[in-house]
Amino acid sequence: MNKVKTIFRLLLGAFMTYAGVSHLTFNRLEFVAQVPMWLRFSDGFTDFVVLSSGMVEIALGLSMLFLYKHKAVVGALLALFFVLIFPGNLNQYFYHIDSFGLNTDSARLIRLFFQPVLVAWALWSTGGWQVCKEWISKLRSKS
Repeated sequence: MNKVKTIFRLLLGAFMTYAGVSHLTFNRLEFVAQVPMWLRFSDGFTDFVVLSSGMVEIALGLSMLFLYKHKAVVGALLALFFVLIFPGNLNQYFYHIDSFGLNTDSARLIRLFFQPVLVAWALWSTGGWQVCKEWISKLRSKS
């Protein structure tokens, strides 16, 4: 099972690195559609959001590939990242924005259900579940 998890971790790392590079280059305009309307203060800031999220994706992707000793923390951070960018997917659905070939409300709705799959993938392939449990436990003890 460890080999399977490793393969899936590496695939996710490669996917994230590719996605991050695409934020900075050939898919930059497509990713503008993902920026929530409430975060679009100006064209420059919207572009900053796209570029900075791309940099975060590259960092997380490369970390998934090369920081094996810290894979659980990286997986938990990647899962958190997937949760944080989910409003962008909701934005695309609620505002009927065509992007990435998602040109129907049905296609955009189906995509929403893949975000939890990505969260689970990041946590399962890295052992990040345990790190998340520890973080939640620490947050609860502070309240």
